[in-house]
Amino acid sequence: MSYRPFVELLVRQIVDQPEALTIQEEASGNTRTFHVRVAPDDVGRLIGKNGRVVSAVRALVSAVAAKNRERAYVKVEAA
Repeated sequence: MSYRPFVELLVRQIVDQPEALTIQEEASGNTRTFHVRVAPDDVGRLIGKNGRVVSAVRALVSAVAAKNRERAYVKVEAA
C-alpha cells in the first residue's frame, strides 16, 4: 500500500508553493522512504522551528504505516 497521497496531502497544506512539490517513493520490503522536494523558500517552513513540523509529519506517516506493519520515513530535500 502506498502512503504517497497521504504524504502529499500533509505537505501541500504546509508549503506556500505546492506546485514545486515532488515526492519520490522508494520501497524495500516492508520499508518505504519518501523523498520530499519543496521550493527552497519552503524548506524552513516544512522543517519548522527546531524540527517540530517535520517531526509531526514523520510521526503521522509512521503511525499510518504501522497499522499495516510497515515502516515509513520522510526525508526533506530542497528542489
